[in-house]
Amino acid sequence: MSAEKAIVHHQRGKPTPPDLSLVEKRESSHFGFRRWKNRCAHAIFLLSTMVGVFVLGALLWDVVEEGWAWVTPDFFNNFASRLPEQAGIKAAFWGTLWVIGLTIPLTFILGIGTAIYLEEYARKNRFTRFIQLNISNLAGVPSIVFGILGLTLFVRLAGLGKTVVAGSLTMTLLILPIVIVAAREAISSVPNNLRFASFAMGATQWQTIRRVVLPYSMPGILTGVILALSRAIGETAPLLMIGAVSFIAFTPGYALDAFTVMPIQIYNWVSQPQAEFQHLAAAGILILLAMLLSMNAFAVFLRNRFARKDR
Repeated sequence: MSAEKAIVHHQRGKPTPPDLSLVEKRESSHFGFRRWKNRCAHAIFLLSTMVGVFVLGALLWDVVEEGWAWVTPDFFNNFASRLPEQAGIKAAFWGTLWVIGLTIPLTFILGIGTAIYLEEYARKNRFTRFIQLNISNLAGVPSIVFGILGLTLFVRLAGLGKTVVAGSLTMTLLILPIVIVAAREAISSVPNNLRFASFAMGATQWQTIRRVVLPYSMPGILTGVILALSRAIGETAPLLMIGAVSFIAFTPGYALDAFTVMPIQIYNWVSQPQAEFQHLAAAGILILLAMLLSMNAFAVFLRNRFARKDR
């Protein structure tokens, strides 16, 4: 607007209208700055992701390059040995299967049962809030603390000794808080309308939990179990604390046998000075990763199956 028109409007007592061109310029400049910030944030996040993927890829490539040639049938059929050409992972492989095989049902039953009680049956008072707070805190406790607890409770007080069942019970204590927290979150996310509809049809509370709550929350529960088992399968400190040996020449025949697991065997090989043992450790890491991916794939399959049923 020209200065003469502004003076005329002022003399007539009319308010001076804003200069639309200046407003548009300010809005355009502000919008351009916001777009620039958005692009910078996108670039930073993309760079962070690429750095993580690159580091992971480099580590995997190094492990595959060093250990792939050592993954042979003899590697699975031989026990640990002081001679690298005769060493294998048979005892550690079967020991890991034993420990994880006993840990999964114990954790699943105890974890889901505790979560159901806290979310569906327990009264909401200070005591239950205190229990929930401490369960959440236990999820962040260092694993060596659970190893000390397992040594005291299962190895000494219960008299189980340095056995598979003592190891599986210790690992259950380790990952149980993670499963309980994840299961509680999944159960609490079930809409109350579904519960009320089930009650309106005459179902009991247990029927509602079994037919409505658990199927709806099972994908989230299985996600928590996946995360917990991913931690358990790679733990070394708790099992070393309860007395898992690093060199045995037999496979566990039942739950009260001595045992070793793959992380302990890999650690033992890495600590050896010979270069051949480093290749054996890399081969063991490949097998451990394959076991972990197989377990996760099966759990994801079950989770997706339950998710499709919900739809």
